[in-house]
Amino acid sequence: MCPPMSGTSEFQLIGEIRKRLGRRGDRVLRTAGDDAAFVRAGGVTVTSVDAFVEGIHFRLATTSLRDLGHKCLAASMSDLAACGAEAGEAYLVLGLPQNIAEREVLELIEGAEELAVEIGATICGGDVSASNELFVAVTAVGHAANETDLVSRDGARAGELVGVTGRLGGAGAGLVLLERKGHGLPVEVGEQLIERQRRPRPQLAAGAALARAGVSAMLDLSDGLASDAARISEESGVAIDIELAGLPLDEGVDAVAGTMGATGPELAATAGEDYELLFTAPEKARTEVESAVEGAGTVVTWIGTTGPNLSGPDAAVRLLDDQGVAQPLSGWDHFAPSTSGSPRT
Repeated sequence: MCPPMSGTSEFQLIGEIRKRLGRRGDRVLRTAGDDAAFVRAGGVTVTSVDAFVEGIHFRLATTSLRDLGHKCLAASMSDLAACGAEAGEAYLVLGLPQNIAEREVLELIEGAEELAVEIGATICGGDVSASNELFVAVTAVGHAANETDLVSRDGARAGELVGVTGRLGGAGAGLVLLERKGHGLPVEVGEQLIERQRRPRPQLAAGAALARAGVSAMLDLSDGLASDAARISEESGVAIDIELAGLPLDEGVDAVAGTMGATGPELAATAGEDYELLFTAPEKARTEVESAVEGAGTVVTWIGTTGPNLSGPDAAVRLLDDQGVAQPLSGWDHFAPSTSGSPRT
């Protein structure tokens, strides 16, 4: 392996990284410093792997290294929240170009570690390598006592409710503000939207509460409601109708969307990166779901229903305007050219 950056050896950098990482809980026995981490087994393990590449997922012109570290870990831990799992361990792989200084790498690690402390996770190690482009790869590991404590994407049935946690569109609006600068919003509103883009929070407590309350299918809103709802539709074999007018929007989203010639619900349905939870639930579980999520510190908004069972490519999502007309909206596709010419962050 070649040195990750000019003037710093691989092992010096790893040593500095280790100084900044702590350990939480009694599951982890050995972390960075050995050839592999030692973690005490038990119950069911949930694993998610994500990659974040400069120019595709982020741009350093609009995000700091500290914010990037937070966001990469948050996005990966959000996948665990979508299953109802408890946050456990994380492993980070860094690809570092020559123009990244040691101080900047350590800021990235510190940003991730700050979130790890907040959610009770342990960053157990990973790897560093030289690279032509900056990238971060995160393996997030979660835990549950039993398989029945977890929720997947394929459990939705016809005649169920579709709900979301929290508010939507803030991250997308924040990206617009970062890219376009000027806006007529109150300062605090603009700052809140940018914070939603730069420092999302994985909804781990809400995910666990929803799983206990009996939701049938769930995922996190990373690529936009339009695309993410399609994943539940495809995996469960149900149609999904969503009322755009019923989407709960962050303050300021309507105004930012208007500068782009769009509506707030359209921006919320397509922009992604809110990392709230989208789920389906039987009508009989409605009250229990609302109470459980409130106990986790957030709220539920019911935004649609599931339709008759469909199969394979016939499964469909309709995003309906206030006249009941389906709108041709789509979310983020990592392989498709960006319509804005900008990466995600």
